Amino acid sequence: MSTIDDIAARHGFSADAGRAAYAALQAGGFSQAQFSHPELGGMGQWMSGGMMMIGDMFNEGLKWRVGALLTDLSQHREPVQQAAPSFGGGFVNNANWWPAELGYPSTSGSQNDMAYAWFPNAAKLLMKVGSDVFSFDTGVLTIYGVQQQQGGGIGSVVLNTSNGPMGLLGLNRS
Repeated sequence: MSTIDDIAARHGFSADAGRAAYAALQAGGFSQAQFSHPELGGMGQWMSGGMMMIGDMFNEGLKWRVGALLTDLSQHREPVQQAAPSFGGGFVNNANWWPAELGYPSTSGSQNDMAYAWFPNAAKLLMKVGSDVFSFDTGVLTIYGVQQQQGGGIGSVVLNTSNGPMGLLGLNRS
């Protein structure tokens, strides 16, 4: 079977983009992925049933290539050490708010003044509320997404995890 790097190259992506896509697939149980990588069109989502969205929403060619990459990678299994490299400096890139040493999250998102990013290799969930960033230890949990009720602040956040839904406040701050 091909390696992640070979599969990425076959679809015209770098090894870093392939590893970022693969890490997102791992976090989504190989049937879904939420990712954020410049080569993959920025932030995006993919589901094995055919749903595909990328931040570069008018680039249909890229969308199809990313979808094909994720479909091929979803059929492949191998361990990955790190999702993607950092771009140096203090942060991954100018569009991201998390420290570079964490690399790329396998899932991230934002709504209004709240954002989240989960880093399974570091077992960390970062939550940004306004300009404040909070760090939580996730241990062995797999996080598939985050829900927020309007106007409820950080206490209204519900995590979709491998153990089912749970409140953010059930995690230990780090």
